[in-house]
Amino acid sequence: MSKIGLIIKREYGTRVKKKSFILMTILGPLLMVGVFIAAIWLSMSETGDHKVLVVDKTPGQIFENTLEDNANFNFFYSGEDLSDEEFKESDYSLILYLNERTVEVNSGDLYYKKLPSFRSMGYIKGQVEEVLESYKLHLNDIDPETYAHVNTKFTLTPLDVDKNSEYTYQTELAGIGLFFAFLIYIFIFMYGVQVMRGVIEEKTNRIVEVIVSSVKPFELMMGKIIGIALVGLTQFALWIVITATLGSIASATLLKDKFAPETIIENQLSTDVAQEGMEEMAAFSQEDASYIFDLIDRINFPLMIGMFLFYFLGGYLLYAALFAAVGAAVDNETDTQQFMLPITIPLIFAI
Repeated sequence: MSKIGLIIKREYGTRVKKKSFILMTILGPLLMVGVFIAAIWLSMSETGDHKVLVVDKTPGQIFENTLEDNANFNFFYSGEDLSDEEFKESDYSLILYLNERTVEVNSGDLYYKKLPSFRSMGYIKGQVEEVLESYKLHLNDIDPETYAHVNTKFTLTPLDVDKNSEYTYQTELAGIGLFFAFLIYIFIFMYGVQVMRGVIEEKTNRIVEVIVSSVKPFELMMGKIIGIALVGLTQFALWIVITATLGSIASATLLKDKFAPETIIENQLSTDVAQEGMEEMAAFSQEDASYIFDLIDRINFPLMIGMFLFYFLGGYLLYAALFAAVGAAVDNETDTQQFMLPITIPLIFAI
């Protein structure tokens, strides 16, 4: 085995056997999936029933007895304000304040003791919008059925003339490319710093003086850079496998009921409207699922992964050499801060 191969084997073997590598390989996906699931769970979950006081200051009090109660919301109406102290001591969890200009500016205020979930705010917002829309239709003598017929949602589909006028999902695919670009940035920076620290450690422990007596500096640098690159690719591959597995398990168990159409509709609407909402949700879910599967089908995964590996390895080899040069130029890690900015700026500029 060549000397570069021996150095690669040493760098790779010592690093993948470290407890820190094993710990981060397991904890990394757990933290990512855990944060993602927790964010969705907290934003969608309810903390209890809401008693909402509607302070209606609009002309004619158009919102009085118009907002619809459900299992989580009970609306109470008043034309008088409550002071902050009165609100804190009351049983109301929310105050919906609709002032004299609400009809004109299409806005209102929601006071709370504890911040409600996105779903709660979305339900209240939807109720107010529905009343406002009905009031404005009546005010302008417009028939609701006529309005529903002429109210148009226009869809603009971008088509590539060079690809038989097919919709190519350029925007969505660009987002996927940007995601991989951020991964490249993170991994280049993370493992480039490891190269720099390795060089500093060997200088500090005077190990490098023994090593360079039997290998050339170029062989030492190449072996170290390639060895750490293999460590990064190994960890990245494991993260993908573990994250995908954990994400599938979590979405199939923890969030299954949260995103069921029946749960979402029934938590927000009354029984009469629920049936219609469930039908719309089912149609939307089918259309949305078809869109997602079509997008996934259009992704050229071999090309995407191949380009990721090519640019990751190319960028890593370039910047790891720069990090190694920084490590060789300083005596301790504290002194590296002054050299980090010239290396970081090109990375950020590339993003």
